[in-house]
Amino acid sequence: MPRKFAQKYIVEDRTDGILRFYFRRGKAPKIPLPGVPGTDEFNEIYYKALRGEIEPKAKGGPQLAAKGTFRWLCEQYYASAEFKHLDPATQHVRRGILEHCWEEPIKPKSTKLVGDMPLAAFTAKVVRMLRDRKADLPEAGNGRVKAIRQVFKWAMEPAVDHAQSNPARDIAYFKATGDGFHSWTIEEVEQFEERHPIGTKARLALGLLLYTLQRRSDVVLFGKQHVRNGVLKFTQQKNKRRKAVSLEIPIHPKLQHIIDSSPCGDLTFLVTEFNNPFTANGFGNWFRKRCDEAGLPHCSAHGLRKAGSSRMADRGATEHQIMSVTGHQTSKEVNRYTKAARQKVIARTAVKLLADEESVDESGTKVSRK
Repeated sequence: MPRKFAQKYIVEDRTDGILRFYFRRGKAPKIPLPGVPGTDEFNEIYYKALRGEIEPKAKGGPQLAAKGTFRWLCEQYYASAEFKHLDPATQHVRRGILEHCWEEPIKPKSTKLVGDMPLAAFTAKVVRMLRDRKADLPEAGNGRVKAIRQVFKWAMEPAVDHAQSNPARDIAYFKATGDGFHSWTIEEVEQFEERHPIGTKARLALGLLLYTLQRRSDVVLFGKQHVRNGVLKFTQQKNKRRKAVSLEIPIHPKLQHIIDSSPCGDLTFLVTEFNNPFTANGFGNWFRKRCDEAGLPHCSAHGLRKAGSSRMADRGATEHQIMSVTGHQTSKEVNRYTKAARQKVIARTAVKLLADEESVDESGTKVSRK
């Protein structure tokens, strides 16, 4: 039997095994109340609801996040300096991940959402559940763990003090499966070049990607103003607000020939059909179509960055030489890009050790010894 409370319009719900309290006046939609009756956080929202300062939302519409819930914590994080200092693209991705987590039901077929869970109930078990629901997409599952981990890391800072522990801290990432983006082969590059000869925008895009090994977010910004005495000077867009990486890369003679032979924009080498610079996503979609035209639906812009790194490794480049071009700050990602190429280089050296040793006898004749 439902309990009666001294304060009016309070209802409790234990449907999913977790005790929650709501404000409900008559048959109006419920308004979630944080904490338990009598606490400051509970009373703050309760009296606002009682005075009509919080309007209940119809089902299906956006709900006001109750203080002390996971969604509320994320919204506080969005307003923080830590979040605002992230690159816009990172902000967009992280917000999308967290909001998808909000919308997850706490149990299959439950009408209760993860976003409405009180922080006290948001445990490591919940984080593991959110990760495991993306088991068929390991990187997406890992992205959830990483995003939640960053929210609680911020929330635990003494100046913030919204959380006492980080439930995502000890949740392991899924092990990576496969090698990520397909790395172009030499034959695939030649196939693209045959379909898109020098003088076309597609060939210019290929050249910029392949001979600079930069991300599409950088390639779309390259222009004549970045070139000084045959050297491309720029700051990478990724992590520009936090750990800016500035590079100076000599322009390969083949790339210079492609640029000189191609129609270029005023501020950027690559421009849209309306003579405007590409956005990173717009360029990715456009280049995807050019790959399809060349019969390479499995190839992508990012795969060229990986292919170029592998080609350098195959030709004996050291990790630091590759990093000086790609801009990576640690060898972890470079190793992932070049693992197969390194194996081939090491194998070639190892096979030479299997060759028969030769010696010379007293007459000067070479004698093979097995």
